[in-house]
Amino acid sequence: MKLHDKGVYLVNGQLCDTAPVPPAEARKGTIAYGILQAHNTVPDMDDLRLKFDSMTSHDITYVGIIQTARASGMDKFPMPYVLTNCHNTLCAVGGTINEDDHQFALSAAHKYGGIYVPPNMAVIHSYNREMMSGCGRMILGSDSHTRYGALGTMAVGEGGGELAKQLVGRTYDMAYPGVVAIYLTGKPNPGVGPQDVALALVGATYANGYVKNKVMEFVGPGVAGLSADFRNGIDVMTTETTCWSSIWQTDEVTKEYFEIHGRPEAYKPLAPADVAYYDGCIELDLSTVECMIALPMHPSYAYPIRELKANAKDILHEIETRANQQLNGKVRMDLVGKVAADGSIRVDQGIVAGCSGGTFENVCAVAQILKGKNCGAGTFRISVYPDSMPTYLELVKNGAVADIVSAGGIFRECFCGPCFGAGDTPANGEFSIRHTTRNFPNREGSKPGEGQISAVALMDARSIAATAANGGVLTAASEVLDRPLETPPCRFDAGIYEKRVYNGWGKAEPDYALKFGPNIKDWPEQPALTDDLLLKIASYITDPVTTTDELIPSGETSSYRSNPLRLAEFTLSRKDPAYVGRAKAVKAMDEARKAGSLPAEVQAVYDALAKAGVQADGAAANIGSAVFAVKPGDGSAREQAASCQRVLGGAANFACEYATKRYRSNCINWGMLPFLVEDPDALAQDSYVFVPGVRRALLEAADAMTGYVVGADGSVTPVTLRLGALTDDERQILADGCLINYYKNH
Repeated sequence: MKLHDKGVYLVNGQLCDTAPVPPAEARKGTIAYGILQAHNTVPDMDDLRLKFDSMTSHDITYVGIIQTARASGMDKFPMPYVLTNCHNTLCAVGGTINEDDHQFALSAAHKYGGIYVPPNMAVIHSYNREMMSGCGRMILGSDSHTRYGALGTMAVGEGGGELAKQLVGRTYDMAYPGVVAIYLTGKPNPGVGPQDVALALVGATYANGYVKNKVMEFVGPGVAGLSADFRNGIDVMTTETTCWSSIWQTDEVTKEYFEIHGRPEAYKPLAPADVAYYDGCIELDLSTVECMIALPMHPSYAYPIRELKANAKDILHEIETRANQQLNGKVRMDLVGKVAADGSIRVDQGIVAGCSGGTFENVCAVAQILKGKNCGAGTFRISVYPDSMPTYLELVKNGAVADIVSAGGIFRECFCGPCFGAGDTPANGEFSIRHTTRNFPNREGSKPGEGQISAVALMDARSIAATAANGGVLTAASEVLDRPLETPPCRFDAGIYEKRVYNGWGKAEPDYALKFGPNIKDWPEQPALTDDLLLKIASYITDPVTTTDELIPSGETSSYRSNPLRLAEFTLSRKDPAYVGRAKAVKAMDEARKAGSLPAEVQAVYDALAKAGVQADGAAANIGSAVFAVKPGDGSAREQAASCQRVLGGAANFACEYATKRYRSNCINWGMLPFLVEDPDALAQDSYVFVPGVRRALLEAADAMTGYVVGADGSVTPVTLRLGALTDDERQILADGCLINYYKNH
C-alpha cells in the first residue's frame, strides 16, 4: 500500500504526477465534485450548503431528532426519512420503553410522512442500501457508519442536530472537503474478504489522519473484480479512517445490484473525468492484502493474522499493555494467557453481524466453510446475524442457515447489538472475534468500572468461520482455502418489506397523534451565551484519543436515549465516574447566581481575577462546566456525547483537536463552545477559566480570544483560546445557546 505525499492526477484512468489542466480545474473531474455540486444550494463550491435526497435514523437516535425538529417548527418531513429499529430491537432492557420508542416512530411516520421499518426487519444500513441508495444521490444518517459509496451514493453520518436542520428546511454547511483517490489494482486472494481490505486501509490511515474529514473516492481497475457485497463491506468501514464520506466508480456490478433489488432506475455510470485531480492517493494492490485481525481496542490496531501467529506473545503483550493503560487500572485484560502451550491462540467466541458482517455473501462464505464441520462442544461458540429479512429468506432457501446451524452455530435476528454492546456479551476475560464495525472498550457489553472485561478483535467472516471450524483456534481463512468461494445467486423479495414496512412518504397525516411513552421527554431549555463566561473544568482527560463511547457509553444506556436527563446520569461514567456529580455542582452554582446569590467559591474566583486586574460582573456571567480532552469525539455520531454534557450544565469543551467533524458539530448544535488550546498544561481538573467578551468575540469571528485560568491557589494565568472555522449560522447557534433556541429566535 502506498500513500502519496502530494496530490495526483488521474488521466484516462491512469495515475500521473502532472497534467495540462491546473489542479483547481481538474478537481472538478472527481466523482465527488459532481455529486456535491448537484446537491449544493449555492453557486459557491468552496463553502457548501447541501441538501440531501433522504435521511435515516435508528431507534436510539430518531426520538431526539424528531423532538428537536418539533421544537424548531417542523410540520412534515421534507424528504424521505427512514426510521429503522435495529439497535433497541430486543426490548430487553428498561421495561416497555424500547417498544414505546418504536411506537413513537410509527406514529411520527404517519404524522410527518416517514418510512417506518419494524424491529428485526433490517439493520439501518442494509435497508438503505437495498431501498434508498442510488447513483449520484446523497443520504444523511444519524449513525456514523452511514456509508453507501459502493452503490454510487455519497452518505454522511452525523449527529442528530444536522438531521434536524434538514427537517426544518435548512442546509448542511461545510467547506469543500479534500478528495483522496483509493486506487485499487489486482484481485483478493482466496480467503481474503472485505473486512481484511478494510482493516488494512484503517490501519494505514487512522493514526496519521491521511483521509480525516475527506472523501475517499475508490477508482482503478481493481474495483471491477469486486462484488457489490465485497465493495459494501469495505465501504462501511471507511468511517474508521475518520473520512467524511466515500464514493466508488460504478459499473455493471452496480447495475446488476439495482436490477436484483428491483430498482434499475437507481443506476447510472459514475466515473472520474478524463482528467481529475485528487488531494491525495492511496495505491492498493488487492492481491497483497492478507487475512487481517484488528486487536483490542481499536480497528486501526491491525495485523496480518500470519504475523500475529508468528509473534503471538510479543504482539499480544504489547496490545494488552496498551489496553490496560487505557483502562486506567479498573480491570486488567489478559491476552497473553490466550496463547496455548503449543503456541496457538485460543478464541472463545465468534460473531458475524450487522451492516459489515451480516451481508448475503459473507454469511454464504461462513456456511460454505462450516459445512460438514463441527465447531466443538467446548467454550467456543459462533453466532451469525443476517443484515435484513430478504437476506435471511435467501439464506434459508439456499441452505446456508442449515449448514451453519448443523455445524453448531447459532443463527439470530437482524440486529446491530454486537456492534455496540447489546448482544452476545462474552464472559469476563474471554476473547471474541467479530466481523462487526468496532472493537472499542465496552462495545462487547463489558463494564470495566465494575470489574468486567472481555477482549474483542475484528476479523473477516471467512477467518471467523475458519476459526470456528478449527474449534476456536485462531485460523486465517487463507490457511484452509486454496480457491475462491462461489457465492450462490442472490434474489431479493421486495414483498417482505411491502408487507411490513410502513411507507408514509408524501402522505403526511397532520392530525395523527404522536404516541409517547413515559421515558420520552422533551429537551430541557438551555441558556443563551452571556457576554462573559465562567467555566469550571469538571473532567480533565489526558488519553491520546477519547471516544464517544467513553463520553456517553453504548449498550444498556441506549434504552434511555429518549430521556435527556436520565441518560445524562451516565455521562463519562466509564471514564470519569465523578464527572456527573461535579457537573451538577457547577450547575447548582449557576442556579444560585441566577437567584441572586453568588456562591463563595465563585466569589473567590472573581476576587482573584480583580486582584489580577481582570474586571467582571459575576452576577451577569453564566457559570458552566467544561471537559478537557486531548482529542475527543472518535467513533459514533451520537449527539448525546455532547447533549448529555449540555443538559448537566456544560457550556464548553477544551481540546487540542477534535477527532471528527461530526462530534464537533454536535457540540456546536448543543451550544457548547468547541475551544482549542495550544497549552493543555495551563488547564487542570477543577480549575476555573474566565472568558471575558466571549459572545462578542464569537459573533465578530475573532481569530482568538483570551481566557484567564484561575487556579486553586488564586493564581491567574492568561491562555489563548480559539474556536476554529465556524459558519455564521454556527456562531449564532452558539450565541443562542443551542440549535432549538436558534430556530425559536430566527
